[in-house]
Amino acid sequence: MRKKVIIIGALGMDFHLYNTVFRDNDEYEVIAFTIAGEQNVGTIEEEERKFPAELAGKLYPNGIPMVSEDLLEEMIKKYAVDEVIFAYSDVSHEEVMHKASRALSAGANYRLISGRFTQIKANKPVIAVCAVRTGCGKSQVSRAVYRYLKKKGIKVIAIREPMPYGDLVQQNVMRFETYDDLDKYDCTIEEREEYEPYIRQGLVIYSGVDYEKIIREAEKEADMIVFDGGNNEISFYITDLLFVVVDPLRPGHEVKYHPGEVNARYADVFVINKMNSAKPEDVKIVENNLDLLNPKAIKVFTNSTVTADNPLKMKGKKVIVVEDGPTLTHGGMAIGAGYVAAKNAGAKIIDPKPFLVGTMKEVFKEFPQITQIVPAMGYNDQQIKDMEDTLNKAECEYIIDGSPIDLEKLIDSNKPIIRVAYDIEAISNPTIEEVLDEFIEKHLKQN
Repeated sequence: MRKKVIIIGALGMDFHLYNTVFRDNDEYEVIAFTIAGEQNVGTIEEEERKFPAELAGKLYPNGIPMVSEDLLEEMIKKYAVDEVIFAYSDVSHEEVMHKASRALSAGANYRLISGRFTQIKANKPVIAVCAVRTGCGKSQVSRAVYRYLKKKGIKVIAIREPMPYGDLVQQNVMRFETYDDLDKYDCTIEEREEYEPYIRQGLVIYSGVDYEKIIREAEKEADMIVFDGGNNEISFYITDLLFVVVDPLRPGHEVKYHPGEVNARYADVFVINKMNSAKPEDVKIVENNLDLLNPKAIKVFTNSTVTADNPLKMKGKKVIVVEDGPTLTHGGMAIGAGYVAAKNAGAKIIDPKPFLVGTMKEVFKEFPQITQIVPAMGYNDQQIKDMEDTLNKAECEYIIDGSPIDLEKLIDSNKPIIRVAYDIEAISNPTIEEVLDEFIEKHLKQN
């Protein structure tokens, strides 16, 4: 008799876990995927969504339902579910167990699955960049790794942990090299936030749903793979070198969030970022925790640098600031690079709350830590329109775009937009580049 399971997730790791553990596995019957509302604001409005039959394998000719996590207990009881499988990221240890309590009290077992069963073996070396929380600066590190490998003459391709919210069949294997590719795959703002920075720097990045197929395509044009993990997710691939980025602005989070602590225990190298903004006592807390979790890992220290186009234009001017959406929502941050750049330039940052429209009001209500800036929300057309209307209503002179996307390509703004960019810089030895040099030399000797 097949064991009935529900996979609770956030449109990412849940699909990967399904593909690697449950697809075509006749020991299990997957009753449904649930969608976590706190991580997918605006993606659960439809009455019915399905993981498509074309991707679900031979056991699910009608696909697999995707429902709100609010229905978890009801689904467990209705279908006599045996196990609830936890499969998403950036959740506190406490919240992981609250979800366990919901499953157990409704009559199902609760299960987490190790990377041993989900990580795919690549045919090319994999350098993964993961993190202990969303918003640590992971993608800055990933792009720095990519650029350096490319500079050394190595053919490299990046693979991004998934966030497909549209047509999953169309988005099963995606390759991004130009801005036209973003339109080709009908990407949401959150997706664009991850792909655009690579495109701007002339780098190629893959993403999608089926990471076995994705790696096989990427291997055709690469000598090394850089895996850019989403949120604080573990690598989808067996790693040859694992960087884990840590944020001293949130000391203690490295031991309080799942699966960020798993990453910390896996790490070959810790990148302690944002040193130019962190308090020494907070850095010490982080270092002590990392020493307890993984004393053998190398520590690299970096600054997170922020630059703005024409910063002098901001001085003394009223501005409204837009930042990366996921970092502010489930990442729990209150400010980001745009806010820092505006403050450094002497701008007057206005309160966005009087100008909020539609779904933007709901976002501010659901995430009370957001008070001074506008998160770049765009899971659907209505959210994009509400964000556009909010920014256009704002009584100020400039919009400061601290998100990874180019807002000018997405909204029709009635005021000038000043772009803000952020990167990393080494402040001591060893550097990321020195770690990579040692890895490259070791790899060349082995081959």
